Formats: sequence, C-alpha cells, structure tokens
Amino acid sequence: MYHSVGARADAREDDPYGITVTPRRLERQLRWLRARGLLGVGMAQLLRARAAGGGTRLVGLTFDDGYADFTEEALPLLRRYDCTATVFALPGRLGGANDWDPLGPRRPLLDEDGIRRALSWGMEIGSHGLLHTDLTTADDDTLRRETKESRALLRALTGRDVPGFCYPYGRCDQRALDAVRAAGYGYACAIDPGPLTGRYALPRVHIGERDTGWRLHLKRRLHRWRRRPPGDGPGTGFLTEAPSARSRPVPEQEAR
Repeated sequence: MYHSVGARADAREDDPYGITVTPRRLERQLRWLRARGLLGVGMAQLLRARAAGGGTRLVGLTFDDGYADFTEEALPLLRRYDCTATVFALPGRLGGANDWDPLGPRRPLLDEDGIRRALSWGMEIGSHGLLHTDLTTADDDTLRRETKESRALLRALTGRDVPGFCYPYGRCDQRALDAVRAAGYGYACAIDPGPLTGRYALPRVHIGERDTGWRLHLKRRLHRWRRRPPGDGPGTGFLTEAPSARSRPVPEQEAR
C-alpha cells in the first residue's frame, strides 16, 4: 500500500502522516522485488492469478488517493521495472487536493488526463470513493454515492470496467462491505479488516520511506501472521495465507 511519491518524504512538516516515499526509495523497493523474482501487479491481475491457483510470485501494488505525483514520479519507475499497479482515485475530487487531511500539506490529485495516462500505460484504475469519506460513519445516501456513483463516474471517464474499491482510511464494516458488493465491484481493499477479511476486505501492508530491503523482507514474512485468514465470506479462495497468530509489529529501527 503506497500513497504519494515525492521528493521530501523525510521531512515531517512535508509528510506528517508518513504516506510519502521518495522516487529513489521507490526505485530501490521495486528493484528489491524484481531481484527476488517478484513482480508488482494491479490487484485485479493478482486476484485472477490467485483464483486460478497461481500468482505466488506476484505482489499487489496499490496507490491510494490518486495523487498527481503518481504519473510524474511513480509511473516511469513502474514501467522501468515492468510492474503495474492499481491507482485508487477519487472522481469527486479530480484535479483537486487532499482536503481531508487536517495537517496537510496540500497535494494535487490526478485530473482526468492523468487517470487516462495511467490507464494507457497499463495501470488499473479503482475507486477510492467520491470524496474520501469514512464509510463506517456515512448515512445510506452518502454510502450509495461513495460506492455506486464513484464507480459510474470512473467508468464513464475511462470507458472501462472498474473492478476494485478501496475503503478511505482503510476502514470498513459489514454495512460498507455490503454496499461495495452491491455497487458491482469485484473486490475491495482495506488495511487490517480482521474477521471481515476476504474478497471485499483485502488486507494490505503500508510501505513507506523507511522501508529498506530488510524491512521489506520482514513485512513480507510477517504479513500472513499479522492479518487474519479469510473465513467463510465472499473472499474465501482469494487468499491462501497460513493461519494467523497475534499481531507482531515490524521493528521501527532502520534496517541496514
């Protein structure tokens, strides 16, 4: 799970939420994947491969919020390493900014041309809702707009199906999950959905500026134990992780 790719990810005032990686760090992370025979792909491709019994060397890459720096910084690097990714965009904020972040700083979001460019370079476009609204606190009408209407707007913009949804803030509950499924999506991404884990609440691991090769190794190894396995819900069969144990934090010190 990525967000923004920018030049000053190490400055707290420029990245108070720790969501930015520098282009240099992203390149090193992609190089680390490829050196181990792993390939970064969009979520729809990953899930198709897993459903067919394969995909063991594939890693799903996602970029939340649809920042404009995706096409400027991330896209060339993904292409260089033959990777693809899913960009979860906000069709209600095209060409706008991340006004939902109270601490800032303000970052421009992809406009229509940016989304089309990402799509033309082989990236998958998914929905992050209309306005980055927490679906667990939304009323019924807002929930419908954030899921169903956002998908319709992206389909109209891209001329293609929109297979995936990503819950803003990574938060979901059963009501939000049901709304996403009813809106016609094939899957949805969360962060750590616990017992809801499945096709419509896929767990992800945050990747940031401090994630060197050693930390990537730890996160990859520990992910299956930090996330609950799918139960009998709609996601059964899409994840083939080992049974989980209690969550164990990744060490915070910089790996060498």
